[in-house]
Amino acid sequence: MKIGYACLTIGVANTELKTCLLKNASNEKLTELIRHNLNALDTMIDYNINNDIALFRISSAIIPFGSNPANQIIWWKNFEKTLKKIGKKINKSGMRVSMHPGQYTVLNAADENVVNQAIRDLNYHARFLDSLGVGADHKIILHIGGVYNNKKQAIKRFLKNYDQLEEMVKKRLVIENDDKSYTIADVLEIGRTLEIPVVFDNLHHQLNPCDENKSDLFWIDECQTTWKDVDGNQKIHYSQQHSEKKNGAHSKTIKITEFMEYYQALENRKPDIMLEVKDKNLSVIKCNNCITDQKEINRLEHEWSKYKYAILERSPLDYLEIRKLLNNKDTYPCMEFYNIIENSFQKETTIGNSINVAQHIWGYFRTVALPSEKKYFLKLLERYEKGEVSIKKIKKNLWKMAVKYQQDYLLDSYYYIII
Repeated sequence: MKIGYACLTIGVANTELKTCLLKNASNEKLTELIRHNLNALDTMIDYNINNDIALFRISSAIIPFGSNPANQIIWWKNFEKTLKKIGKKINKSGMRVSMHPGQYTVLNAADENVVNQAIRDLNYHARFLDSLGVGADHKIILHIGGVYNNKKQAIKRFLKNYDQLEEMVKKRLVIENDDKSYTIADVLEIGRTLEIPVVFDNLHHQLNPCDENKSDLFWIDECQTTWKDVDGNQKIHYSQQHSEKKNGAHSKTIKITEFMEYYQALENRKPDIMLEVKDKNLSVIKCNNCITDQKEINRLEHEWSKYKYAILERSPLDYLEIRKLLNNKDTYPCMEFYNIIENSFQKETTIGNSINVAQHIWGYFRTVALPSEKKYFLKLLERYEKGEVSIKKIKKNLWKMAVKYQQDYLLDSYYYIII
């Protein structure tokens, strides 16, 4: 079983993907952006390897306008060495990657132009994965598409248009249930007809169920039968509903108690689990730490070094409670640790706490900062206390200081990214 996240790596420098407006997409600009994005992907892969994350979805935006005729660059040749280098890391580490075309890639559309664009987009995704040199178990995930007032006809179009796909797409394509149109039963029927593996999405199933008498485990088992050896291990998508947003919105973080209940219910099933969650890699590390057989306190201590200032800003009492919890080196209180963190992030920060933590972090620069830097920082605190600037501005300043004075301990902190 592998647990992974999608597209963006949170809190890791040099992993931001870039794009541009279509009108500015010259060959020179696109070449620059592709080079930048592949370097960012390389950094993401290194991060995943170093943090034992073995499942990762690569963003469709990795090659700007990858399926748009405006992009005339032969990127798979121009960047062949870089792509192969990244792919070699993926293969050597045992990582499994995937891609997931967006909502506008609709294979069963009534409009042939939309279908043709969908086929181009799927070709682009397949070409990218092929360029990495990864096997057929590295998948492209696709929704069935729209209903167009006639689901039977829409399904027939999907079946028909699937036949138009190139083999490089077919060998990677997997399909999943969605939250409005196609239930898991619908998708299983299509998958069995075309011999395509099916991905079960738990939140989509909650919102668009087909038989409320049958459990998630039943459908996971049904989907398992669609996965052949060449497809690799079965994959499922797991997410939790955001408590304050519309149905289908993913939660900020994976609540560990809820996840562990789901994980334990799987029993001997070992599907790869793609987490769809706002805090991305942070939730993966959380889940991995709670299911690992290597229950060593240093795992939690390493996590604490990243969370500590974000927690202190919200609740000094929670900060002290976690420090006390980690004092006993013979235990592994993973669930308690993350439950306190989750509860802490439900609390509002106060101006006093925020200033206290900012001053604490400034202490790392006290003996090296220029007088002008100290003056600017103190002025920021004063303006923040008056409501003239946000805490984000202070954190941005402290981040720049950490970069300038090479304070790696601070650069790894989640303090800057969890606001």
